[in-house]
Amino acid sequence: MKKIAHLYLMFFLFLTYGISIKVYAQTNASHKRIVPHTPENKKTADSLLKIGVKHQDAGKFLDAMVLFEKCLNIYQKLGNQKGTGDSFNKIATTYYYQGDYLKALSYYIKCKETYEKINFKKGISSALNNMGAVYYYLGNYPKALEFYNQAIKIQKKIGDKKIIAATTQNIGGIYIDIKDYTNAMIYSQKANVIYKELKDSTGISHNLNGTGKIFMMQKHYSKAYDYFSQALAIAEKINDEQKKIEVLYNLGELFHIQGDLPKSLKYYNNCLKASEKINSQQYTGISQVAIGTILNQLGENYKAIEKCKTGFEIAENLGSISVKKEACKCLYEAYKSSGNAKYALSFYEKSNAYDDSLQSEETSNKILNMEFQKALLMDSIAYVTKEHAIELRHKEEVQKKEKQRNFIIISLGFIILIAIALWNRLNYVRKSREALKIEKDRSEKLLLNILPEEIAEELKEKGFVNARDFNLVSILFTDFKSFTQTAEKMSPQDLVEEINVCFKAFDLISDKYRIEKIKTIGDSYMAAGGIPNPDQESLKNIVLAGLEMQEFMIDRKIQNTVIQKPSFEMRLGIHAGPIVAGIVGVKKFQYDVWGDTVNTASRVESNGMAGKVNISESLYNLIKHEKCFQFEYRGNIYAKGKGEMKMYFVSRNSITVDKKSFFIDEIRI
Repeated sequence: MKKIAHLYLMFFLFLTYGISIKVYAQTNASHKRIVPHTPENKKTADSLLKIGVKHQDAGKFLDAMVLFEKCLNIYQKLGNQKGTGDSFNKIATTYYYQGDYLKALSYYIKCKETYEKINFKKGISSALNNMGAVYYYLGNYPKALEFYNQAIKIQKKIGDKKIIAATTQNIGGIYIDIKDYTNAMIYSQKANVIYKELKDSTGISHNLNGTGKIFMMQKHYSKAYDYFSQALAIAEKINDEQKKIEVLYNLGELFHIQGDLPKSLKYYNNCLKASEKINSQQYTGISQVAIGTILNQLGENYKAIEKCKTGFEIAENLGSISVKKEACKCLYEAYKSSGNAKYALSFYEKSNAYDDSLQSEETSNKILNMEFQKALLMDSIAYVTKEHAIELRHKEEVQKKEKQRNFIIISLGFIILIAIALWNRLNYVRKSREALKIEKDRSEKLLLNILPEEIAEELKEKGFVNARDFNLVSILFTDFKSFTQTAEKMSPQDLVEEINVCFKAFDLISDKYRIEKIKTIGDSYMAAGGIPNPDQESLKNIVLAGLEMQEFMIDRKIQNTVIQKPSFEMRLGIHAGPIVAGIVGVKKFQYDVWGDTVNTASRVESNGMAGKVNISESLYNLIKHEKCFQFEYRGNIYAKGKGEMKMYFVSRNSITVDKKSFFIDEIRI
């Protein structure tokens, strides 16, 4: 069963002033409970808050909410801003546990604003971290990272180790989702050192659970089981119901991966019972789907259908695409096994639709990985710059004292020292300016390597770039056929070298025909014609570029065959239509394109043939008058998610064949 990426969030949301974690809408039941009349003073409010926290830790969210709202009312009447902020924080956390994320976020904002009135920095950093956690669960990593960084700046000033550990582990959670397990483990270990120093049982349980998850993702199953078992023992000892269900689910997943279905089913059932006990809708939903999947594997199809239907309904309420996909996959297999082809087909189509959404998310995460690494690098550079400035100030003070002492000793020596100092200063300024110019030139070069020149200039001028609509842009995709099988015959160094040779050639071809390289994803190369400046020749040029790319790959294969070296064959597809282009992100940017045209171009490429340039009907109609091309109609080709499409192979007309060998020789690497 495919892992649910966002579940890792549950391991890293512990905070001194709140925990952001779970799903369920607040019912009116909490408002109907009868609470005995109590005197409205600070002592009473403090007592209610403490009792509410105990109910929250035990998973009794409705009882906890009644008490939190009661103490909030008292604190507000008394004008106690600290107590009011604490109450907002606890109410937000309770909503988060129950899955009402918008309400949770609104109360964390109220909490932060209240703490700001009294300049309570510890509470402000806690609220910022929790707001980051909400955005993290919702999949908005850049926004989450923004809040985490704000929280860490405050935490470092006040030295709050507990919240520093929680935020450190949250950042490690982002590394988990982008599958950088090495850095995830580094951040987890940093947090663990602090938790152990503070003897924080709850934090240690979080950390053990998260470390076990990392080992499980790396297929170190015995280590994962050891860490999960330790986390479960601590959670049971401190009666943390929420942590228990998280660990129980992970244990079920661990044994499921290893094929031990009875043990996996046992842990998933225990997780389901515990989740229903504390109204944890998220874990109730994923446990139902997990149990249904195993029941289907055991041949109990009708029970599997019942479980997975329940899980799908919960996922619908939550808007969790990954859970809905797993539920549809389970229902497809169950209906297929029970002979109900109609329902099986329906859920198969839904599963594919969700799969496309998840693939888009995975691509975004790859982009995010580069942006995230860049953000950490910028933080390191800022730190080094700060240390350098302190060192310079120290040197200036030393020089000043030396000058004063030398002036007292002898005026002549003072004049000489002043002259030397001035000369050193001027020389330092000159060298600094030269160094700054070098760094500026490097930055300019790097920026132009990332963005088109026009877009880079707009970004420097305004600080942002407006997204633009283009009515007609051509999109080119390439992909190496049988890449995995060919790559297995090559050493890692040879594989990277071969891909680099090909993509460097493609870059030269793109420059020649004035088409814009967008990005590479694995063994796929993407380029666009007609952006950021529309060009009447872009449709013709991008097809010529595609033909030369294929010609290069054919020539490269011949060269490699002669020296008995593995080589790749390539599919290439082009489509034209409207798109939107702009920059992804605010501080960590990338020029990219979006729209159905991009998806269609990808489908045209995947339905092409090695060594050929495959184009869509719409592009054919736009360039069919060009005498330099010959076209071969392929008929109606079925494309996933698009239905049947008319496609054409395009090749050079015989009058242009002589140009082929010249350019291949020119770009040979």
